[in-house]
Amino acid sequence: MSPATAVVTGAAHGIGRALVRRLAADGVRVVAADVDVDALADLAQETGAHPVTADLATEDGVRRLVDAAHDHLGDVDVWFGNAGIDAGHGLEASEEDWRRTHDVNVMAHVRAARLLVPRWLERGSGRYVVTASAAGLLTMLGSPVYSVTKHGAVAFAEWLSATYRHRGVVVQAICPQGVRTRMLEDAGGLADLLGRDDVRTPEEVADLAVDALATDRFLVLPHPEVAGYYGGRAADPDRWLAGMNRLQGRLEAAGALPGPGS
Repeated sequence: MSPATAVVTGAAHGIGRALVRRLAADGVRVVAADVDVDALADLAQETGAHPVTADLATEDGVRRLVDAAHDHLGDVDVWFGNAGIDAGHGLEASEEDWRRTHDVNVMAHVRAARLLVPRWLERGSGRYVVTASAAGLLTMLGSPVYSVTKHGAVAFAEWLSATYRHRGVVVQAICPQGVRTRMLEDAGGLADLLGRDDVRTPEEVADLAVDALATDRFLVLPHPEVAGYYGGRAADPDRWLAGMNRLQGRLEAAGALPGPGS
């Protein structure tokens, strides 16, 4: 599939910025959305993308972005739901951490799909690409908020695909492990774990995501090793959980993670 139009959320930095650059270089008309006004303006000047400042943690923010995209592009061929946050760690994560992360990492996809899918069904085609994470297939030690919400993002993408694929709506989920972004820089002692199977650049992930549009495959795995971990988790959950718990213990001993309750 070669899209003519696309929307990228979380576009000002990291994978989102790389996606906008790659799509624009391919001649795609792009709407780029983020809350970072200055970085978004720089990206728009560089690539020609149409900038929209939007807070996707709110229903109104998502609706304004979808309306702006339709006004500027007409039809949206591909929606890259790339915006995501990681707030709060351990059981001490606050109610606000859970609420806002769930709004951005899960509900932004739900709210966008409510508005996009009916138009896609009318014309018989459309594509929703979720930037999830290997954490959405496995887990993220130390961060229940991120793990649960990225599982939710993958689950919603699965449901969309199972429900609408036969009517022309293609859904894909990008599930990278370690990517050289601000999130990895802020990971502290977990950075080595996230980079155990190599660290990809945002540009590498963006290229894989755009190239995968031609295949329609649901899971896009920038780190192929994740498929093996995912298969092992499904085949023997107890063995997989025991292994993860041993890893938790090693990270605690090394000071890379705080112990439970500490």
